[in-house]
Amino acid sequence: MQHEELLRRDFLKKMGLASLAAMSATVPATSFLSSCNPAKRLPATADTVILLWMAGGMAHTETFDPKAYAPYEKGIESKRVLSTFPSEPTIVDGLHFSQGLSNIGSVMDKGTIIRSYRSADLGHILHTRHQYHWHTGYEPPQSIQMPHIGAWIAKELGPANPVIPPFISLGQRFTVGEAEELKAFHSAGFLGTEYGPFLIPDPTTGLESVKPPKGMDMKRFEARHRLYNELVKKGPLQDQGSGYQKESLVRSMEQAYRLLNSPEAEAFNIHQEPKAVYDIYNTGRFGQGCLLAKRLAMNGARFISVSTEYVPFLGWDTHENGHTRLVKMKENIDRPIAQLIRDLDETGHLDRTLIILASEFSRDAILEGRPGQKVKDQVDQPEVIEDEKYYGMHRHFTDGSSILMWGGGVKKGLVYGKTADERPCSSIENTVMIDQVHQTIYHALGIPPDTHYNIEDRPVYTTPDGLGKPILDVLG
Repeated sequence: MQHEELLRRDFLKKMGLASLAAMSATVPATSFLSSCNPAKRLPATADTVILLWMAGGMAHTETFDPKAYAPYEKGIESKRVLSTFPSEPTIVDGLHFSQGLSNIGSVMDKGTIIRSYRSADLGHILHTRHQYHWHTGYEPPQSIQMPHIGAWIAKELGPANPVIPPFISLGQRFTVGEAEELKAFHSAGFLGTEYGPFLIPDPTTGLESVKPPKGMDMKRFEARHRLYNELVKKGPLQDQGSGYQKESLVRSMEQAYRLLNSPEAEAFNIHQEPKAVYDIYNTGRFGQGCLLAKRLAMNGARFISVSTEYVPFLGWDTHENGHTRLVKMKENIDRPIAQLIRDLDETGHLDRTLIILASEFSRDAILEGRPGQKVKDQVDQPEVIEDEKYYGMHRHFTDGSSILMWGGGVKKGLVYGKTADERPCSSIENTVMIDQVHQTIYHALGIPPDTHYNIEDRPVYTTPDGLGKPILDVLG
């Protein structure tokens, strides 16, 4: 019985459903009124969003905004190290990327690069605090549970396909370091469970995520589904959470049940792809996530996040061995991202699919935070490098970063913003903040800037106080 209960719980997690405890913890919506009249919708240039999340702090000077190249030699001074890779030309005249990103460079004629993103000053730098801020638009902590941008989009636009979950998150496990902090922004918050993420940590098991676990046939699952509904609506669980949240939880269960019985569940099966296509994407879980994202975008998902996954001190979180680690990270992302762009373009889906590549902040070999900001150094970096593990970008840098965008009404071949060529490599032209990024996404989707809900008599907007302004210069 204990094993069966674990199977049941695991299945509910895969379906992306919040626990009753989470439902109870969510602030009740005493007044739930949208200011968004459908007649006020903006003209939309996109229907779907794919977020390619470079979790852990991707160094802009090592990727999409290279500076002077300093090859490794024993005894080199750390202050000389701006980029540890030479730069290479892209398909766009005058635009160079760091070595190892040639495939992404070859599709920049279909997109825009923003080179002037600046992360917020949140005090002591913690990845999950900045990730919370990036994904919700709100600085933590908050007195109410703020929705992920994917949940806002799912709520405002509704399902493009009633069977496919509107918000799907790929690639992030919650059994790793800072798991609870990661869960804090993988949420629909006060919007309700039905708009929360459908979680698939491993894209190769996507089809398994929409089936009952082994040992539980459909007849047995249907019986448990009926019992659960009775418990929430009439049984001892009826007093848990607000009425709105309970109804949302039940609707999320119904949505999961529809998917379970639908032939469209095959969209989650990346093994249906031709071997030649699968092999292009198959650089690991991130590449497989890009392949699944393509299939889901073509089948009606509204918002899909594909993460390189945040695990402390792994991936882009390069507290040491920065150069050698990035060689592998670039191999993981370069081919599948470019192929995702090409495949959506060739099938006609790119025009209405907005793709964004971003990270919570950047990195530097010397500076922690930003110039003039006193924060604790979290990495020991010697003035003179005698060991190659210190060659690279190891400290957290919040004053400049790159964001790439394709499709969905974004201009083609545009370079927007600029960072300094010498340290500090800060944003010096057309600085962009997170509320502008969010409002640009909402603008492309036709969601007005005054969209908000009143929670306990407090208006909560898609961006703080509804003041976010879209970056119209990057939109066609």
